[in-house]
Amino acid sequence: MTSSRPYLIRAMYQWIVDNGMTPHLLVNVSHQGCLVPVEYIQDGKIVLNIAPMAISALVLGDNEVTFGARFNGVSESIYVPIRAIEAIYARENGQGMMFSDDEALSDKDTEEHLDGQEAASKSKKAKKPTLHVVK
Repeated sequence: MTSSRPYLIRAMYQWIVDNGMTPHLLVNVSHQGCLVPVEYIQDGKIVLNIAPMAISALVLGDNEVTFGARFNGVSESIYVPIRAIEAIYARENGQGMMFSDDEALSDKDTEEHLDGQEAASKSKKAKKPTLHVVK
């Protein structure tokens, strides 16, 4: 299955905006492909205000979030891979959603993991099924 992260980000964004709050993204900029103004990065992360009145041309895609914004009066094009987003929340009350690293697996990583599992299962000889007590 595809990642649920982009769907959850879109839903949380809409919920935050519908409630008259200001949506913010917490982004881990160590992920490859992040295009954000480096002067605003702190401890490898940046918080981006994605309120409709603060940005232009917002696209909450399946693989990335893109928009235009002004930083200190300078227009910037922002590109954030979905896997780099650690949280989306409302500035006013902090309500939102955080994402764990295991949700950040790319499709390629997931395919490689599944291929490895299939190879391991095929390499084992066919045995009778057994039951194990799991506590």
